[in-house]
Amino acid sequence: MHKLVESIENDYKKKKIQFFKVGDTVKVFTKIIEGDKERLQVYNGVVVARRGVGLSETFTVNRVAFGYPNEKVFTLHSPSVEKVEVVSRGDVRKSKLSYIRGKVGKKSKITAKIGGKTDLYEASVDREALEEEGAREDILTEDKTQENEE
Repeated sequence: MHKLVESIENDYKKKKIQFFKVGDTVKVFTKIIEGDKERLQVYNGVVVARRGVGLSETFTVNRVAFGYPNEKVFTLHSPSVEKVEVVSRGDVRKSKLSYIRGKVGKKSKITAKIGGKTDLYEASVDREALEEEGAREDILTEDKTQENEE
């Protein structure tokens, strides 16, 4: 990519982004502007797909509302997306979960990942950002105990 385009994109990218993967259950906080007022709206669901690189990176969230499944595509670096919170980690083997589309109830369940490499990877990647955002204490203490043992 051209250096000029990269420098312009870096100005608009978000500095801190919560680490999440396909299969994770997330809460997406979006800014809604109604006249003079501004509020946050929460969209809960499972990340079904992630695509793109850089400023145009998007992710798709699937949820079931009132018995009807629906999907929404969010741009990761959009100013209307305030933050993305991970509710639970999912244990999946595919990069696109197209088999969940249209499923309701037990058919759309994803096995939860408890502990494991994902949490340790997250703690080692950006420890300072996690401490600022209030990450789970067991992740941070587990990472410290591993450092002390070595």
